[in-house]
Amino acid sequence: MALVRPAAAPTAEPRSDADVVPRHVAIIMDGNRRWARDRGLSAAEGHAAGVEAIRPIVRRATERGVEVLSLYAFSRENWARPDPEVQTLLELMGQAIRDETPELRRNGARVRVLGRLDELPADTQRAIGEAVAATADGIRLTLNVAFNYSGRSELVDAARRCVEDGLRPDQIDEASLAARLYTTDLPEPDLVIRTGGDQRLSNFLIWQAAYAEFYFCDTYWPDFDSTALDTALADFATRSRRFGR
Repeated sequence: MALVRPAAAPTAEPRSDADVVPRHVAIIMDGNRRWARDRGLSAAEGHAAGVEAIRPIVRRATERGVEVLSLYAFSRENWARPDPEVQTLLELMGQAIRDETPELRRNGARVRVLGRLDELPADTQRAIGEAVAATADGIRLTLNVAFNYSGRSELVDAARRCVEDGLRPDQIDEASLAARLYTTDLPEPDLVIRTGGDQRLSNFLIWQAAYAEFYFCDTYWPDFDSTALDTALADFATRSRRFGR
């Protein structure tokens, strides 16, 4: 009987100085509350510091030639946090999107937001829509903000779209699901960074990160700066990516 092989995994190619920078970097921005606690500050102040930390990372990623930067800003599980903290997170993100859109547009960044946006307050949805529209022609960097995001919910949404599109069970495969993810037209993450010391994905890009390299560091997100990003990228450049081969 002939051996039936599954579809080929991505091809591992020899590395050179020209391709050591990952095309897609995804970051789990963890540690805002612990950063604040260690300084005798409120959780709200920690989240505000976390929002401020995003700007230099976006700039440095763009300078280094990263094509896609995905930031885990607010998970669907975060709704379980105390109401005042959730409200602070929503307000901070909405304001940050409004404040940063002009610079993102000037720097050629395109903003996309991943998640169930229809579950967000109207003001937040409006800020997101305006930023997406204003930066739609950006070609230097795609900035994905995962907001009200869940990897499992994303897979459920993709499966529902398969049904809505009339696919038969035998037509549903990896390609059909991948084509209906929030990130359908983007390269999969090459590198996933998590700050704050924990070593888990926390439901972030669980399909897309199947062959990603992982980089964990103890640094809390508000202290993760351009130098820390360079260190993570340098570590990535030493990895041998075999994709199961």
